[in-house]
Amino acid sequence: VSRDAPGQQLVLDRLLDLALIATLRAWFARPGTSPPGWYRALGDPITGRALRVMHDRPEHPWTVAALAAEAGASRATFARRFAELVGEPPMTYLTNWRIALAADLLRESDTTLEAIARRVGYANSFAFSVAFKRVRGVSPNHHRQARAA
Repeated sequence: VSRDAPGQQLVLDRLLDLALIATLRAWFARPGTSPPGWYRALGDPITGRALRVMHDRPEHPWTVAALAAEAGASRATFARRFAELVGEPPMTYLTNWRIALAADLLRESDTTLEAIARRVGYANSFAFSVAFKRVRGVSPNHHRQARAA
């Protein structure tokens, strides 16, 4: 850990990831603790599968029907189970996930709005901007400018 060798930052990043995961698992396993819905849902065979594909491919034009098919369940069963375990409907979760990814990209890079929009699943920068402002309350450009402040 203390040596500055090739790949050192990668090793440190992975160690931090492991420490965080172990801490969260231990915390959520404590008696009387109520883990967040997404955490509980990851262990569910249907909802967990859908969460993983949303996280792996946020740019895909997901629908409830497509997510249900990926999860191997009917639309109604999938939508009900997802909402029960996660605490919100699948498309609301997906929108929030996409906007969270976009917010990070806006703060960490100079990537164009159009490129970010496509990367997180929006057809164009206009649709992305409307969704971003609805969810975050500010425009993507305003969010990006706030990083310099």
